[in-house]
Amino acid sequence: MPAQLTTTEIEQWLVGRVVAYGKIQADAFTVDTPLAELGLDSVYALTLCGDIEDEFQLEVDPTIVWDHPTIRELAEGIRQRADE
Repeated sequence: MPAQLTTTEIEQWLVGRVVAYGKIQADAFTVDTPLAELGLDSVYALTLCGDIEDEFQLEVDPTIVWDHPTIRELAEGIRQRADE
């Protein structure tokens, strides 16, 4: 993952994924809204993990989505994983 990428930029990317998956407007939720409330189920979680791996060149377990249940927490988790 590029070193210059910030948690905020990761959040913005995740918002785009949630909007695309859930077909909901970006202004209908915040980065602190639980992903489960946004309709993220196990199928979307697996898809999102694949997208995270492709976008950030990281290997992630699908449980990352459940361990970090909001966009803000997930973005921070991705950032931390990238720093390992």
